[in-house]
Amino acid sequence: MTLTTRQVDGRAGLRRFVDVPFRLRDRDPSGWAGWVPPLRVMVRDTLASSNPFWRVAERALFVAERDGEPVGRVAAIENRSHNRHHGDRVGFFGFFDCARDPEAAAALLGRAERWLADRGLYRARGPISPSMNHESGLLVDGFQAPPAIMTPWNPEYYGELVEASGYAPARDLLAFEIPADGNLPIPERVGRLAERTLRSTGITFRRLDVKTLESEARKVLELYCEAWEGNWGFTPPTWEEFWHTARDLKAVLLPEYSFVAEADGEIVGFMMVVRDLNRVLQDVPSGRLWPTTLFKLARGLPRVRVGRIVLLGMRRAHRHRGLFPLFAWEAANLAHRDGFAGAEASWVLEGNTALTAPLEAIGLRAHKRWRIYERDTVRADPEDDSRS
Repeated sequence: MTLTTRQVDGRAGLRRFVDVPFRLRDRDPSGWAGWVPPLRVMVRDTLASSNPFWRVAERALFVAERDGEPVGRVAAIENRSHNRHHGDRVGFFGFFDCARDPEAAAALLGRAERWLADRGLYRARGPISPSMNHESGLLVDGFQAPPAIMTPWNPEYYGELVEASGYAPARDLLAFEIPADGNLPIPERVGRLAERTLRSTGITFRRLDVKTLESEARKVLELYCEAWEGNWGFTPPTWEEFWHTARDLKAVLLPEYSFVAEADGEIVGFMMVVRDLNRVLQDVPSGRLWPTTLFKLARGLPRVRVGRIVLLGMRRAHRHRGLFPLFAWEAANLAHRDGFAGAEASWVLEGNTALTAPLEAIGLRAHKRWRIYERDTVRADPEDDSRS
């Protein structure tokens, strides 16, 4: 069976690209049993030229086929904002999906690498889809746990495909499980520490104000960039990028669990929690936004009692004042009050001890691991320019 890899463009090409994992799932249902299909319209929105991210980035989409049947896809991404911020020449691959076909995986990744090399980018890193502020990494551990909203899931053999194509691990990202027992396991000593910190710092908590979400988002963005500055791979999003994402999350935001911490009228920390939309999308195998899908969303989403902590940060000057137990304590009180069924805190860079140490100290454990890979790019083959 002849293998071809083609770059796809335009609306038809984008639809073809988005359709690939659905086709792979249909041919191998058991291998994709853990996958929760995303809404196709959301994937198209992420990749559409109208998305603010592409004002600072470019991409090329590639699809691999055998005798007309799709066997894989990948996007090559040049993130100019990342390279300006970090002063390097790194390119990215993302939206990687492939059948158990090492030849197809190597061909796809090779096409992406050559596209990046043509732009003077000396290293390929991924999967990043399309930036570290979005879905990142390849799932390598925790396949038994259901994928949370806006986090990657892939069949177990993906790691073998990527490593067989010459990629080496660069960094790992972790997800921490907040047990589904109606309570966060906050040790009594942490509660006492939180109470002492609360008295000594004068910290107060308030809910994120959804009615003034744009104003709140501007404040949170400034703190988010300060909190994450210096973390490996982090690139501050533009306001347009951040607001685009915030508006998408508004429908699933849990305002009663999304709060800011203030001291002397200044925001010093924040936590944003969303309902796990995947608990509804698992019943929408087509990923299409039909009227029946809208009905399922409207009926099912308010019933979802599982969340994901998507954003968490605190000002640098307050990181060593014992504020993290306050965050955990506040969340535990809310969960206990409402009988919430649990959540996932993700993702956290494995080497970020400022977050991993406090999470582990209150008894949480990492139950998923995603891996980001790297390799040097190669020169483009001028004869390999097939397009559709």
